[in-house]
Amino acid sequence: MSKTLLIVHHTPSPHCHEMFESVLAGATDPDIDGVEVIRRPALTVSPAELLEADGYVLGSPANLGYISGALKHAFDQSYYQLLDSTRGRPFGLYLHGNEGTEGAERAVSSITNGLGWAQAAQTVIVAGKPDKSDLEACWELGASVAAQLMG
Repeated sequence: MSKTLLIVHHTPSPHCHEMFESVLAGATDPDIDGVEVIRRPALTVSPAELLEADGYVLGSPANLGYISGALKHAFDQSYYQLLDSTRGRPFGLYLHGNEGTEGAERAVSSITNGLGWAQAAQTVIVAGKPDKSDLEACWELGASVAAQLMG
């Protein structure tokens, strides 16, 4: 039976998009077997898609010291449906921002702790244009969370 990794992202800038593409490339590596990767913009992901997924990668810019309104909206519309139904599911996080990423990281940590999700990989935080090592870290993030769903 196939597992599903849901990438919920808000990619308003070219830098965020580069990070997203690297996460996606890692998650869809041919060596990872039996994991379907679904990607949804944070403003359009449905509570049902979040409930049906077996794991998650979350991506957001850090805006004014917080996660994007789009990612916050995704959790606001589905939090109570996810509560108790998704405990223990693995997740990873990538953030892009020039300053204030601590507040964004803390916000996601509060939400995911409340849901009982398990952080499956170290958070990737990038300031400015992502360099080769930043994009490799994003690739590893996607691959790590997907690989954990293989079993």
